[in-house]
Amino acid sequence: MAYAHGISVTETSALQRSMVTVATAVIGLLATAPDADPTVFPLDTPVLITDLDAAIGKAGVAGTLHGSLRAIADQARPVLIVIRVAPGADTAATNASVIGTTTALGQKTGMQALLAAEGRLGIKPRILGAPGLDTLPVTTALTVVGKKLRAMVYAYAHGADLAAAITYRANFASRELMLLTPDFVAFDTAAAANAPSHVAARAMGLRAAIDAEQGWNKTISNVPVLGVLGTTKDIQFDIQDPNCEANLLNAQQVSTIVRTGGGFRIWGSRTCSADPLFAFESAARTAHVLQDTIANGLTWAIDKPLRPSLVRDIVETINAEMRKLVTAELILGGRAWFDVLKNSTASLSAGKVTIDYDYTPTPPLESLTLIQRITDSYFTDLAAGVTANAA
Repeated sequence: MAYAHGISVTETSALQRSMVTVATAVIGLLATAPDADPTVFPLDTPVLITDLDAAIGKAGVAGTLHGSLRAIADQARPVLIVIRVAPGADTAATNASVIGTTTALGQKTGMQALLAAEGRLGIKPRILGAPGLDTLPVTTALTVVGKKLRAMVYAYAHGADLAAAITYRANFASRELMLLTPDFVAFDTAAAANAPSHVAARAMGLRAAIDAEQGWNKTISNVPVLGVLGTTKDIQFDIQDPNCEANLLNAQQVSTIVRTGGGFRIWGSRTCSADPLFAFESAARTAHVLQDTIANGLTWAIDKPLRPSLVRDIVETINAEMRKLVTAELILGGRAWFDVLKNSTASLSAGKVTIDYDYTPTPPLESLTLIQRITDSYFTDLAAGVTANAA
C-alpha cells in the first residue's frame, strides 16, 4: 500500500436508484400540407414542435396539417412530432405516401419516420394519428407502428351510419387503437365558416391534456372537448338507456361524441383489443408506460458484474417505482420478485437473469348501478313532526 499521511476519500454510490416515468403527452401527427413552409415542415421528416402557435403560422391552409394543429391547440399545448407527407393523385397513392417505407438509402418515409423520431429528436411519440388521412389501410399500418412504439393510435370509425361504423370496427384487433365517430364541427378561420373538424385530432389533443392534468391512467372519455360547435352526425344519448345509440357504439368498442354536462364530450373508454385484459384505454397505456419506464430505468444494470447484490438492487428499484405509482394512484398495486426456478445455473452463468413483476391497472368506472326504492317508512317521521309542532 502506498504511503499516505492524511485523508483518503473513496466515492461510492450505494443509494437506491429511482426511475423516471416516461413522457406520455407527446403527439406523433401525420398530415398533408402542400403550402406549408418546407423549411419548417420538410417532407417525410420528423419535426419537433414545441411552439404550437408558431407552427400553425407555418402550416399553410391546404391539406390536413393546419386543421389538425388548430384542433390540438384548442385542447392543450403539448410537444408534437409532425411528419408532413405528400398527397397522392388518388386515395391509393395518398395511402402509400402516408404509410411510407424505408428507402434504399435507409431513409424512413411516411409513418415509418415515426420510428426514427427518438433517434433523431431524443423523444418518442406516444399519441399517434393521421386525422383526415386515416383510411382502413392507413389505420391498419399505423397500429403496427403504434405497437412498436408502445403508443396509442386514435382514428376515425368510417361508416355512413352506426351499423357501418360497427362493421368497420371488425377490421381491427389491436389494443393500441381507439376508434371514434362522428367528426366534430368547428369554426374554420381559413374558410370563415363552420366546417367538419376531425375527431381524431381533437382526441389526440385531449389525450395530451388529460395526461398533463389528470394522469395517463384516466381514459379520454367524459372530458369536455374545447373549441367545437357540434357534430357531423346526430348520436342519440341517454345515460340511463343501454339501448341508446351512444351505448350501442360503445358496446362494440367504438367511442363516440355526446352532449352532456354543458358541452361535447368523447364517450367511450375501450380499445379494439382482442384481449379483455386490455379492453380499456387505461390498461393499454399503463402497460406501455410500465414497460418503457422499467426497461429504461434499469439501463444502468446492464453489463455490471452479476452478483446477488445487483439482482436485489434491480428488484428493489422496480418495487420502489411500483410503490411510487401506487401512492400517486396511477396503478392499484404492483410487485417484482426473483424466481429461483426461472433462473437456472446455466442461464445465470450465461449472464441471463429473469425478474418477474405484476401490476393492476386502474379501470374506469364504466357502469354505475343505482337502486331506487319507494317506501312509506318516512311517513312516521311526518307524523312525528306534526305531533311535535302541535305540542
